[in-house]
Parts: sequence; structure tokens; C-alpha cells
Amino acid sequence: MSTQLLTLLVLLSAAAIQHLPVATCNEWCVALPASTKEQLQANIDFGCRQVHCTAIQPGGSCYYPNTLVDHASFVMNSYYQSHDRTADACSFNNSGFLTSSDPSNGPCVY
Repeated sequence: MSTQLLTLLVLLSAAAIQHLPVATCNEWCVALPASTKEQLQANIDFGCRQVHCTAIQPGGSCYYPNTLVDHASFVMNSYYQSHDRTADACSFNNSGFLTSSDPSNGPCVY
């Protein structure tokens, strides 16, 4: 292969790579802190019918901090991750939002 052809191939490859959409897994769905207790509990109830919730049970890796917003956030994120990480999968009647800050805490890995 000639040097010119190889150079052209490298440049075209680089250009194509720069324009490819990049999927990221660095987003998490969490509960809005201003959500009501009723909204958070409804999100937990709904989510736990769809995903495993043993992590937020006593003795589970995400039981602490033992707050409704933390438990709801874990369940909401589990649902979001298992449903193709779409914006709709994080809506929860407008009580969820996407963040790029990893909410994991100690042994609780989102």
C-alpha cells in the first residue's frame, strides 16, 4: 500500500471516529430530593416489582444510608439501567433526574 493511500486511510478513519456517537454508561437516575415521601415510596413499590431490591433491605449493600430518598434512588437507577437507560425510564412521574455524578456510596455500588 502506498504511503499516500495509507495516510488518506488514517485521516478518513480519524474523521469517521470523531463523528460517531459515543454511548456512555456514566449516567445514573436518582430521585429528586424535593420529591414527597409518597412519590418516593411509590417509586420503590413500582421499581421493586421490576428489579431486585435485596440491596436496600436490612443487611443489604445499599441499606445504609437508610433514607427513603437513597433507597428510591437505588431502585430508580436499577430500573433505569435495566430499561435501556432511556429518559423515559428515569421519569417516575417527574420525580427522577439523570446525573453524571456517581451516587455509589461505600459498599453500595449503583
